[in-house]
Amino acid sequence: MTDLLTRPAAADEQPATPMEIHIPRVMITPPRDPRWRRRVAGGAAVLVLVAGGGSAGAYLMEQHLHTTTTAAVAADVATITEGTDLAPIVAQVQPSVVTVLVDGAQESSLGSGVVIGADGLILTNNHVIASDGTVSVRLSTGQTVPARVVAADATHDLALVQATGLSGLTPVTFATDDSVAVGDTVLAFGAPLGLEGTVTSGIVSALDRSLDTSDEKLTGLLQTDAAINQGNSGGALVDTSGRVVGINVAIATAGDSTGSVGLGFAIPADTVTGVVTELKAQAG
Repeated sequence: MTDLLTRPAAADEQPATPMEIHIPRVMITPPRDPRWRRRVAGGAAVLVLVAGGGSAGAYLMEQHLHTTTTAAVAADVATITEGTDLAPIVAQVQPSVVTVLVDGAQESSLGSGVVIGADGLILTNNHVIASDGTVSVRLSTGQTVPARVVAADATHDLALVQATGLSGLTPVTFATDDSVAVGDTVLAFGAPLGLEGTVTSGIVSALDRSLDTSDEKLTGLLQTDAAINQGNSGGALVDTSGRVVGINVAIATAGDSTGSVGLGFAIPADTVTGVVTELKAQAG
């Protein structure tokens, strides 16, 4: 389930698209590009895509957006305090953000991930690695190494990937949920539209959002207006101390838009660290 990712497609491949979530009273109409496929059911139109090319590069889910606790922020709130220098934060976090690639016979997909182990243990979204194929990880340096999925939690849409032959990497540092407030400046790291090493900025625009699917429910999500697009899934949402406050997981779109409209969602840090502990135990 989730926001989605994109990988540069070869000339004969069909690009995938981001996930769309039907929002009450907002009609979502099919995009103009006929290569993007959609199903409308139960009054909700939702397109979930894993970045990639090939005829199997996208899959569909019905999804509704529910608000459990709303902490809306006025549209005129500045995303960044004037004079704030974000470059040091980017320099701190960027080496710990990777691109996760899955190459299969019928499709290829691309997402983002974060380093959580100096030996190449990577955290990403489960939907990034859900398709069949050979997994690899590309570091911020451009080095690409083989990898394998070691544990996954579809319910929380998180997975661990072990990259091989690496050492001395810098793991990310996680914040705690009680350190996050509406209005906080945040940065989103990842590979939107296949553009690796991209950073966008915004604020935490709401807390405690819930996304329902027929298979699972993600709760307590952070909402942000930092631009998140296909390819950002599994990447880091960080605060101004460089700590990960969430893992980017979904976007909402409206009308015929297929990109960010300022509604992105991230799995909060406390949920992430709890699931990571469980996944490590499963992996042994």
